[in-house]
Amino acid sequence: MTMTHTSVLLQELITNLEIKPEDFVVDATINGGGVSEAITVLLNKQGTLIGIDLDEDALKEAQSRLSNASCRVILVEGNYRNLNQILSDNHIANIHRIFFDLGLSSRQLGESGRGFSFKRDEPLLMTFTKHPGEDQLTASTIVNDWSEEHIADILLGYGEEKNALRIAREIVRRRKLEPITTTLELVAAIKEATPLSYQRKKIHCATKVFQALRITVNDEIEGLREALHTAYNRLTVNGRIGVISFHSIEDRIVKRAFKNWSEQNMGIVHTKKPIRPTEEEVQNNPRSRSAKLRIFEKTTAC
Repeated sequence: MTMTHTSVLLQELITNLEIKPEDFVVDATINGGGVSEAITVLLNKQGTLIGIDLDEDALKEAQSRLSNASCRVILVEGNYRNLNQILSDNHIANIHRIFFDLGLSSRQLGESGRGFSFKRDEPLLMTFTKHPGEDQLTASTIVNDWSEEHIADILLGYGEEKNALRIAREIVRRRKLEPITTTLELVAAIKEATPLSYQRKKIHCATKVFQALRITVNDEIEGLREALHTAYNRLTVNGRIGVISFHSIEDRIVKRAFKNWSEQNMGIVHTKKPIRPTEEEVQNNPRSRSAKLRIFEKTTAC
């Protein structure tokens, strides 16, 4: 059964991007095309939407969803950190609007088979690419080959996991007996390493570990920094960037980038405080509870 992904802060994003009918709009994380579908309604035949995603299944879903769009639609299998090359390959010099939805889709969590969810027993991959190459980093490589110190560092740095050292130590102890190759084997190690009081908290005890591994496998932090830099350079004057983030590390990167640009008189931050989901949206879609939307407008030429 295919899971339907519910777009978070959809109306707030569209309203604050202020899209015009002839705009060139980039959806840097198109997933199944839910946000893009709403945006193509605002574009006319002179408008263009370019959607980017590493997941070929997401692009197929988006292609089907956007098949009747009246504007030009370009879909690219790739990483948004390569935005410069993607735009150049498609003979696009400048863009008017770009947005990043940095959350995992329901399909990735429930149907990818690559180990994003700690609720399913799946291979420990966590790659956004559906068919990772032999030399591509996976979560299994990290937990089975990296040093205890290195594992602890990423759990603390990218997951803000307070039990990072204890979990890393337990992972290393277990892998000496047998490789850790599935999500539930990793969850078992996490539970063994953490106190019952921690496991009874509202947020699952494996959440931060899985977040840290996924970020590391896909080099998401550096990728986001690079993509924001490219997005700014490619924006026209009065162009806008929108970013929906779901954890504090991503949000800090976006906040700092926007603040730095603003302090250099390069543009305007339209969200002094991030836009958060309404209580109604959180009730209807609990995954939206941690979402934050920030908007920046470029006001000077590069």
